[in-house]
Amino acid sequence: MDGSLSPGPAGRKSLMNLYRKHPEPAVRQRAHIVLLLCDGWSWSEIESALYCSRRTIDRWKKRFEEGGADALEGRRRGRRPIFEGTLLAMIVTWVTTTLPRDFGFLRSRWTCECLCLMAFEFASVRISRETIRRCLHRERLVWRRPRPVLRIEDPRREAIWRKLRHLLGHLPASEVAVFQDEADVNTNPKIGSMWMVRGEQAEVETPGNNVKRYLAGSLNWRTGDLILTGGQQGEGRNSKLFIRHLDELRTRLRRYTRIHVICDNASFHDSRAVRQYLAEHRDRIVIHFLPKYAPDLNPIERIWWHLHEEITRNHRCKTIEELLDQVFEWLEHRRPFEVERDAYLRSKAA
Repeated sequence: MDGSLSPGPAGRKSLMNLYRKHPEPAVRQRAHIVLLLCDGWSWSEIESALYCSRRTIDRWKKRFEEGGADALEGRRRGRRPIFEGTLLAMIVTWVTTTLPRDFGFLRSRWTCECLCLMAFEFASVRISRETIRRCLHRERLVWRRPRPVLRIEDPRREAIWRKLRHLLGHLPASEVAVFQDEADVNTNPKIGSMWMVRGEQAEVETPGNNVKRYLAGSLNWRTGDLILTGGQQGEGRNSKLFIRHLDELRTRLRRYTRIHVICDNASFHDSRAVRQYLAEHRDRIVIHFLPKYAPDLNPIERIWWHLHEEITRNHRCKTIEELLDQVFEWLEHRRPFEVERDAYLRSKAA
């Protein structure tokens, strides 16, 4: 029996979209059957390849001939859902835009059980939790971990941001600006995603007794060079490390008459010891504070992110010395770094 079809370029594109992207496995198989018929496969070959019957092939061949690719989605079998249209749209709206507490529930997130109660309260419709779950999946909603985002903003953010943009935009050649921050390195590795055999959870060995070292770094706004000061054993993220780093900046950047250090609002950046140090070196070093809760305005944060992603996550180092060797080697090979300047580009007229 000749099963070949000629759908044309547009029809074939529609079939490929169904085969590759449709959420229903049955629809993907129907598109696969029709595509094989279009490619000249015999019915016997399709039966053997897809483990389907000749009746199935005949049904979807005829449906495609009658209605094109849209007909492959078929007709819904069985009883129609007891709620559709307005009620289903309301449920999707509740899940995506509101919280259970808005309706008096003592819960922080929507569950199928809560939605069952809501459907009964608003429409006197009794629905099982599994029905709710299937309908949510059909509406392309999934149960996954959300991404945390920081909502607190410094009320002075815009004013501070404008001053920093003006500073960087009018920086004399004899002066330099650096973005400063600290990072921590631990022998107990940060755990991150990795490839592993399905059904088997890979293991990352940890030393058990964690050893931590802090790094203070400054990113040159113009060149992308990173100046790093390693914390000493037992030294925390404190004023002592920050002052040692400022000393290193004065040494490494001695060709410049003034060093503008842009850093976050950590308390030790503005301690009594730091203020005394700055009073002694006021002609060389000036501190500028970023807005509070604004890590997105500090380009060096991106370097720390890449450092953890590529070196410290799931590492196998047994000692802190071995790990620090890898950290410094990575930093040396990557410099100069590309400075993300988008936040500080001056607006231009259209």
